[in-house]
Amino acid sequence: MKELSLNILDVAENSVKAGATLTEILIEEKGDTLTLIIRDDGCGMDGETVKAVVDPFYTTRTTRKVGLGVPLLKLACEQTGGSLSVESKTQEESPESHGTTVEAVFYKNHIDFTPLGDVVSTVTTLIQGHPDTDFLFRHTTENGEAGVDTRELRAVLGDVPLNSYEVIKWTEEYLREQYEGFNL
Repeated sequence: MKELSLNILDVAENSVKAGATLTEILIEEKGDTLTLIIRDDGCGMDGETVKAVVDPFYTTRTTRKVGLGVPLLKLACEQTGGSLSVESKTQEESPESHGTTVEAVFYKNHIDFTPLGDVVSTVTTLIQGHPDTDFLFRHTTENGEAGVDTRELRAVLGDVPLNSYEVIKWTEEYLREQYEGFNL
């Protein structure tokens, strides 16, 4: 994928398909390192599935025989000298703390570092496409932080749907203003 924001979209969509009520998208930039964490409270995966998820010839989809999202993210990390880890607990083994965490570490000064891309559009697309799922997005750098938490939006908006045009437009502008203000 040409931008990490597309990898974020892919992995977060997997979280929604896993029945997550909350998906956290956390990006932290320190020095020459970018760490991406996508954590959900979905149904989780057993140990065998966790090992298989990095294999491009493994997928749970019935419409095709390959699943490239996580393998491409792993490749993007490793090309920079970074790493990818996937941890997961199923509902059966951990009823109170089930879900999946994908952590990707990149070295930004490497020639093969994939640019972050339009993460604001990725986040607003996720909210618009899944208005009943909560998303926590935080991007932290040495210059500041940008983010949004749909749980906070729900508390203020009440019954107004998160995928209404006005809410999506406000969310997009809110995030873009944060990025401008912190020079991210």
